[in-house]
Amino acid sequence: MKKQDFVTIANLSKEKILYMIEMAQEFEKHPNRDILNGKIVATLFFEPSTRTRLSFETAANRLGARVIGFADPKITSGTKGETLKDTILMVANYADVIVMRHHIEGAAQYASEISPVPIVNAGDGAHQHPSQCMLDLYSIYKTQGTLENLNIYLVGDLKYGRTVHSLIMAMRHFSPTFHFIAPKELSMPNEYKLYCKEHGIKYTEHTDFTEDTINDADIIYMTRVQKERFSDLMEYERVKNVYILKADMLRNTKPNMKILHPLPRVNEIAYDVDENPHAYYIQQAGNGLFAREAIFCDVLGINLEQVINDDTIIE
Repeated sequence: MKKQDFVTIANLSKEKILYMIEMAQEFEKHPNRDILNGKIVATLFFEPSTRTRLSFETAANRLGARVIGFADPKITSGTKGETLKDTILMVANYADVIVMRHHIEGAAQYASEISPVPIVNAGDGAHQHPSQCMLDLYSIYKTQGTLENLNIYLVGDLKYGRTVHSLIMAMRHFSPTFHFIAPKELSMPNEYKLYCKEHGIKYTEHTDFTEDTINDADIIYMTRVQKERFSDLMEYERVKNVYILKADMLRNTKPNMKILHPLPRVNEIAYDVDENPHAYYIQQAGNGLFAREAIFCDVLGINLEQVINDDTIIE
């Protein structure tokens, strides 16, 4: 069987995305199984993470796999000068699948080209975050009942925000209208605006973030201004508090509207929003478990029919 990686959302077809959503639905019904018993998952986190690492490790454990790996590259042989190539080839001796987060754009693609076992991209620099994108798609589908013809507002750090870059690519199949809301310093990169034009994706750009701006939204996707991506901390200080979503801004929004955020948040969503029925970011993070269970099974050659007929469910 040909090795199957999960490195980018850009090459997933509409049918494949809907297939993965259906698989995630099956795992939400029964998240605890022994379907990956005997498998070893390696989690290599060269960059800090809380939700992504823990949800991948939880997904592996709930499916009966065992987990090895590291969350701090300072404790690895990389500090001795070992190359990424050698690290990947070495770990592939021990694991059936490698989940990797790295600060360098393209690192996951490179790893997939040299690894004999599947690579799952858990985020590479400011480039892509495809597993986050799958849980975002699942969250949108769950809350809206469809992925088609939605008004999606992307707010905040659109320059470095790999989650919004991945979401644009995934939604190309579903006729969305995007609204990019960002300060000029953090506006959507031209390459993604060109991508929208090439794929017939409608978008508008705004610098204002007001109650009137967001009233037509189906999804408001807030993002954190990422301090770690800035080389100039003065620039970070100028833009970090530009857009803050507050509860009083939600008075006239559509009943179906949901607020998403890849987390962690700093102060871009006020705490008075948490109790609002439009808030969905905590549930969104919970959906990561089911999406990542689906990803593990898919790259390891377990199909939807096998998941539906799985007799290893643990109640």
